[in-house]
Amino acid sequence: MADSTIITLISLTVTVLFMLGTPVLLVIFYWVVGCSFVIGLPLDNTGAEMLNVFNKGFALLAMPLFILTGDLINKSGIARRLSDFAYSCLGWLRGGLAMAAIGACGLFAAISGSNSATTATIGSMLHPEMVKGGYDERFSAATAAAGGTVGIIIPPSIIFIVYGFLMNLPISDLFVAGIIPGTLMVVGMMVTCFIICSINGWGYLIKLSFERVMKTAIGAWLGFFAIGLVLWGIYTGKFSPTEAAGVTVGFCIIVGLLSYPMNKIMGTDADTPVADKSVSSMFVVEGFTPFEIPSIVVRSAQITGILAPLIAVSVVMQQVLSAMGAQDTIGNFVTSMGGYYPVLFTAMAMVFVAGMILESLPVTIILAPILAPITATVGVDPIHFSVIFLVGASIGFITPPYGLNLYVASGVTGVPYFRLLRYSSLYLISLIAVWIVVALTPELALWLLPNR
Repeated sequence: MADSTIITLISLTVTVLFMLGTPVLLVIFYWVVGCSFVIGLPLDNTGAEMLNVFNKGFALLAMPLFILTGDLINKSGIARRLSDFAYSCLGWLRGGLAMAAIGACGLFAAISGSNSATTATIGSMLHPEMVKGGYDERFSAATAAAGGTVGIIIPPSIIFIVYGFLMNLPISDLFVAGIIPGTLMVVGMMVTCFIICSINGWGYLIKLSFERVMKTAIGAWLGFFAIGLVLWGIYTGKFSPTEAAGVTVGFCIIVGLLSYPMNKIMGTDADTPVADKSVSSMFVVEGFTPFEIPSIVVRSAQITGILAPLIAVSVVMQQVLSAMGAQDTIGNFVTSMGGYYPVLFTAMAMVFVAGMILESLPVTIILAPILAPITATVGVDPIHFSVIFLVGASIGFITPPYGLNLYVASGVTGVPYFRLLRYSSLYLISLIAVWIVVALTPELALWLLPNR
């Protein structure tokens, strides 16, 4: 039997396993081992390369640290304060609470850098409030899922770290390049949210109060400080993205430990309405005790334990594909399109299709080393293409049949996966529109970079 036939059978087998619910990590690993046997690659190479991914990847250390940051700001109460601020600014509009959820996703993403953490945190906090406020539960859950897509675009971003590591690009430049496109994604989803809620008459309006806005802004000051600390440090070169992650973790631990006894002394209840809280109490968040830190770290380690092996095995998969000549085949196909825009839009189409069936990490690790050099040959700026690539990958989070954020939102809200699709598809349209605008306007990604 020809090697190509065996590889096809292996690919069909793992596809069936994936459809039956086998974890993506195992699906990719089975494919890598099977194809390595067929093309004659030694299995000890697989283990060695998986180990080398982390031995040579200091930048990847930022990933578990930013994941830990997300869990710390959630546990400390900073995430709740950010969502309160967003609601005070937008609650006077039709669909204001839903738009506040999207805005809170953007603010949370600016500290955590994770799509799934953003969806889970904001979804679990605001979905019950949205349902109480008269929103359709399917729309509420879909809003949390869609809002989470900006988790990997607004800096700091875990996937930008992986992309920069793979393509040898300055991670700090990638972070800065994601600011405007990520903001446009938030605005685009807010516009969609406003239209949907206006048509359906969802949401109770609150009076726009300068006092309430200022009070919640004071309450969110620790979140704003953390965001500013990360962006200032990276943008000015005071510390690397990995060091920024470590600094942010330290900041969140100190804030959480100091806030807990202060909050107890002041006798502030987390469930007390903002209007009933004193201004002084808004300066202090709920915090946590030293005894809660191990459970927070364990939760972060569980997420890291899922992502880290997936990165390693995906890198090896990319190497197997290269040994099989897939890189040349895909490269020749994309190059044959000819010209700047045909090549760019063909690459975008491949990212979109891959994002429908795979998580963003394997999509990035497998396709970025193939597509980025090709687009560079037709004049696409590498930093600009990184943003185009990862915005496309983020859209995959709400694109069936995979749609990781849809599964996360379904899990934290209790709304069945397929019931989310009606409203997530409307957000999908707005995100694709923003994606095209970002692709056609390089300045949106490059304007904030001083040397571009």
